[in-house]
Amino acid sequence: MAEKEYVIDCDEQILGRLASRTAKLLLEGANVTLVNAEKAAISGHVSDIVANYTQRLEFKDKANPEHSPYWSRRPDFLVKRIVRGMLPWKKAKGKNAFKRLRVYIGVPAEVGKEKFSKEKSKSKREAYESSITVGELSERLGYKVA
Repeated sequence: MAEKEYVIDCDEQILGRLASRTAKLLLEGANVTLVNAEKAAISGHVSDIVANYTQRLEFKDKANPEHSPYWSRRPDFLVKRIVRGMLPWKKAKGKNAFKRLRVYIGVPAEVGKEKFSKEKSKSKREAYESSITVGELSERLGYKVA
């Protein structure tokens, strides 16, 4: 059985909707590549979003801090972790689906040659009055582009 391959552009997409569609494709057995991860948008008030993700970074298990949940500051890892949250991670099918996901900042050369699709949905400007991109959120959380 030939697996389907999807290359999806995250530019101007609402992150939650994009993550749920991506998780569904992964559970159906498709290979999914997300490009321009830093341009995906998170809707809501900017100060609330930054406070929420800052609080996630500070979670520590009191008994054993090494077992605390890890949230990266890098945009591509952050998007990948959000998609992981939509998968049944503790089951084998969720872990196998997660292995078929690739997330990139920008468009890499090997993917740039292929034609990638733009999901049809409202843009962030049409749907919500305020939002922040994943790249801006990562910079506010302390990620520095080298």
